[in-house]
Amino acid sequence: MKKAKIGLIGAGNMGSALLSGWLAAKAAGAGDIRTYDPDPAKLRAITQRLKVKAAGDNGDLAAWADVIVLAVKPQVMDAVLKEIAPQASPSKLFISIAAGVTIARIEQGLGREVPVVRVMPNTPALIGEGISALAYNGRVKGEGKKRALRLLDAVGETVEVPEKMIDAVTGLSGSGPAYVFVLLEALSDAGVRQGLPRETANRLALWTVRGAAGMALESGRHPGELKDMVTSPGGTTIAGLHALEKGKFRAVLYNAVAAATERSRELGKEKK
Repeated sequence: MKKAKIGLIGAGNMGSALLSGWLAAKAAGAGDIRTYDPDPAKLRAITQRLKVKAAGDNGDLAAWADVIVLAVKPQVMDAVLKEIAPQASPSKLFISIAAGVTIARIEQGLGREVPVVRVMPNTPALIGEGISALAYNGRVKGEGKKRALRLLDAVGETVEVPEKMIDAVTGLSGSGPAYVFVLLEALSDAGVRQGLPRETANRLALWTVRGAAGMALESGRHPGELKDMVTSPGGTTIAGLHALEKGKFRAVLYNAVAAATERSRELGKEKK
């Protein structure tokens, strides 16, 4: 597979995370990448920090690149697609990380049949610990899939799903890091309330969550089984779990994922 020229449209948090991950994992070199963002400050910051070149505009970037990564907000997607449509061709691969924006909408915006990959990554991609779900249209063949997977595997794990599941992925793993950060903050605050120094409480919370996730990944056991291993009859853990159940902890998480999933669907319909 020959080296591809990669164009990144959008230098926001997620676009920056992906670009940093590609370079760190050597999935692409700085010379193989160009980027564009309408915000001059963002564009200047990312090009100076990561030593990649800026394109003159979206059209120039799309004309140069073999792979065009659309890391823009859903509300501006149609405008961006209109700008790059003249440069669209079946030989180019289009990868979108915009929440809620369907493959059909991208195809319609480009006005021709082209290979499109719809992806939902998450921000731990910045440290190579992300998880991304990918869905393809029928024009993405073997080499296109390999290119998409190479870029996303460079920043963490990947799973392939039917496109109809991408909104649910957005609600779970796309938004999920924020839920975990709230959990970490709450655990730390709870420790402080019980008399622990803030620094100690933060460290205990961070390593508890990291260790628990590591155990689940390494063991391959069901989370319920791992929970039972920690829970002695009449002990401290079951008392804490009882309090979580009284507070409808599970239901709150269900509702959070459902709300984020529904918002992803709504974003796909919004236009600026």
